[in-house]
Amino acid sequence: MKIILYPNINRDLGLETTQKIGKILEDPGIELVLCPTQDEDDPIDIPTTKYPTQKFEDALKDADIVITFGGDGTILRAARTAADYETQILGINMGGKGFMAELETDELEIVRKLKTQKPEIEKRMMLDASVIRAGQTVYREYALNDIVIRGYNKVIDLTLYGDGQIISGFTGDGVIIATPTGSTAYSMSAGGPIVEPTTENIIVTPICAHVMHAKPFVLESDRNVTVKIGREKHNPAYISADGCEMVDIRSHDEIVVKKSSKYTRLVRLSGKSFYSIVSEKLRER
Repeated sequence: MKIILYPNINRDLGLETTQKIGKILEDPGIELVLCPTQDEDDPIDIPTTKYPTQKFEDALKDADIVITFGGDGTILRAARTAADYETQILGINMGGKGFMAELETDELEIVRKLKTQKPEIEKRMMLDASVIRAGQTVYREYALNDIVIRGYNKVIDLTLYGDGQIISGFTGDGVIIATPTGSTAYSMSAGGPIVEPTTENIIVTPICAHVMHAKPFVLESDRNVTVKIGREKHNPAYISADGCEMVDIRSHDEIVVKKSSKYTRLVRLSGKSFYSIVSEKLRER
């Protein structure tokens, strides 16, 4: 079995937790490789370990499991590439809420189960997003959590369609198109519903709409959601997949979002239910 250790070195300082997991998993039948990542705006030196280092995409070609060390953002970063290889992901939470992470740092011994039993795997749907400009596709990306369309500094005019039928039209800060996995992220903060993450739905949540009728919608997963940008404004808006790069979009662009053929596969070892995770993570603190 080949296991990738994928630490965010800004979270796992000195790779302390990564090396603890490595020690737990050391076995003649397990190959461990290190694929570190870090916050781009705060680069630090990568500590030295005894595990060989590979580029993440190269390591994924024959890997069985990726273990991430960080917050949900680290899982999202890994998922966007791991989905191409159908590689399973086990998240160790070293961030904030950590809805997607399976284990906390005081539960590391549970990882020992990987040496003796086949873990439960949850398949999570993803979204494909495309920007169509004058009949040409100028942007394509996919996401595990959400596709966000927002204005930079001003409100924007949006019209939303489901399979060509109008859902809503409004002026506001933007819109979030989320998966059930992403329902506990930005969508929830904007007033969207919490949806069980193993279901398959598309959640459409307006951001600070300036009309009373603009409410969240939960759609079937086979719907094609189209967002049209309205009146001309200077730098009207951007699109972002899973909170990554913000790409400019223009008035009269069409953004098409649909269920992806790719899935993220999350490893489950702890036996925690979604309800217990939500109850724990949403407590005030």
